[in-house]
Amino acid sequence: MNRPKIAVHKFSSCDGCQLALLNLGETLLELPKLVDIVHFAEAGPMDETAHVDVALVEGSINTEHDLARIRRIRDNSDYLISIGACATSGGLQALRNMADARAWEAAIYARPEYLDSLDTATPISAHVRVDLALWGCPVNSSQVLAALRDRLFGVAPREERRPLCMECKRLGRVCTLVTRQTACMGPVTRAGCGALCPRMGRDCYACYGPAEQVNGESLGRRFEGFGLLPVDVARRFQFINSAAPAFREAGERFGDGQ
Repeated sequence: MNRPKIAVHKFSSCDGCQLALLNLGETLLELPKLVDIVHFAEAGPMDETAHVDVALVEGSINTEHDLARIRRIRDNSDYLISIGACATSGGLQALRNMADARAWEAAIYARPEYLDSLDTATPISAHVRVDLALWGCPVNSSQVLAALRDRLFGVAPREERRPLCMECKRLGRVCTLVTRQTACMGPVTRAGCGALCPRMGRDCYACYGPAEQVNGESLGRRFEGFGLLPVDVARRFQFINSAAPAFREAGERFGDGQ
């Protein structure tokens, strides 16, 4: 029996999600016993045009070349998984969507007309069908492996939707929002990181994107009660996943001073 073919593709990103896979160490070495990794430039294999059973895609769409590539990848993939904040919501690059990108380019580059750059940075799902989105900055490698395992064994992969607060409660961590009055984004951020920052006594920065239900106005008002100005509240939402609709709307609400 032929083994399933897997490809890992990169677009505009920091490579952190690919590194999360490479950092699996011995586990990653076991993966080729179950699948054929036909394209993973950072790890060695190079065959971007191969037809695959599962494609893992990191990074946001920022150029015309990106658009052509992601459409070709979608055509050559039976199942496509976007991994990480850049691929799922546009990532930090999407911050430029709130500014005049062309003016920035003109101020920085002597000949900006040579740049192959779109006006906005957008997630993979804005251009092609995405079968599963795995959030995170970077993505949790265990979640990627779980999704691959479920897919290979014919089980529908499950998308994490619970808020981060659930992880804190299960770990028995003291709530930084309540006890320290820090602007923790845990109530509106989906779980998946293992409550990494709250475990260290730090407030959540919403790396894993919006949870299933986001009451951005209520949380923002709470932050204002801690002494944050509306513009600072807006920045809490307009950060790593600024283009995620729920965060974008909350950020705009407080950024406009409403």
